[in-house]
Amino acid sequence: MAIEIERKYLLPAYPDALIQEGILVVEKEQFIEQTYLALDGDQELRVRKIQDLKSGRLEFTHTFKKGWGIAREEIEYAISEGLYEQVVQAFGAVPLTKRRVTARWDNTLIEIDDYAQIQMLVLEVEFPSMEAADGFVPPAWFGQDISMEKQYSNKKVWRDLQVSKEA
Repeated sequence: MAIEIERKYLLPAYPDALIQEGILVVEKEQFIEQTYLALDGDQELRVRKIQDLKSGRLEFTHTFKKGWGIAREEIEYAISEGLYEQVVQAFGAVPLTKRRVTARWDNTLIEIDDYAQIQMLVLEVEFPSMEAADGFVPPAWFGQDISMEKQYSNKKVWRDLQVSKEA
């Protein structure tokens, strides 16, 4: 099982000026719909519909994650659109939606998630090792490190959406 090592930051504002100045170079933009199928302790199963906003190309994934915090086990693979639709319809859940911008900052690839249903911007950086993650010094514009704060996790936000749907 692969290990995903990432740090997350609560981005205070979208970095338009940095993009215009060429400090951040946008590589791709996607729209993501994400639904959790099962959550149990530190384990989760989810499906995603990912649309490339430039080409319109769609992809569908199924992901299992285990763990909590900066380093987690992850298995992700492609599934068909038909399987995705069947699973999402069977669950009847409200998907978490976000626009993801993948950009290059210096030699670092970052992802900015702009959540559609709530006002929140999260910046993620993936690392090849825990040593690299521990040694990383983010610039001030990244905002607060929320890597270890569960209230900002995708599954927490998704759960809150399900509760508000029922209200």
